[in-house]
Amino acid sequence: MTAPAPREVFARLSAGISAGRWHELAALYAEDAVVDQPFALPPAPPHLEGRAVIDEHFRRAAAGPLRLRASNVVVHETADPEVIVAEFDYDGRITTTVHEFRVPNIQVLRVRDGLIVETRDYHDHRGLARAFAARP
Repeated sequence: MTAPAPREVFARLSAGISAGRWHELAALYAEDAVVDQPFALPPAPPHLEGRAVIDEHFRRAAAGPLRLRASNVVVHETADPEVIVAEFDYDGRITTTVHEFRVPNIQVLRVRDGLIVETRDYHDHRGLARAFAARP
């Protein structure tokens, strides 16, 4: 049995986030995976290292009022078979205020043996902060 391709692993990640299955997402990452978020604003961490830390990050997201659904997804293959670049929007909702929004994202993922070993996540953290600050 062959390991899933990077495109398939990204599809699982995106589907899990969109369905709110945050508790399942860390299983898509290698034990020593690294996630960098260069545009992160506090309290979002700019660097996550290790599956356990990534799992805790996702569990905090699950406990919050943020709901996300990926849309307009375009996945680009690269010359490196382990690496893809995904462009997409998050259509979001803050459940406590019912505020809805859309933010753009780009993720560069490296997948090895069917697990995410590294990502650089260029999420619109300022857009997320504006969404949280919006009043109903």
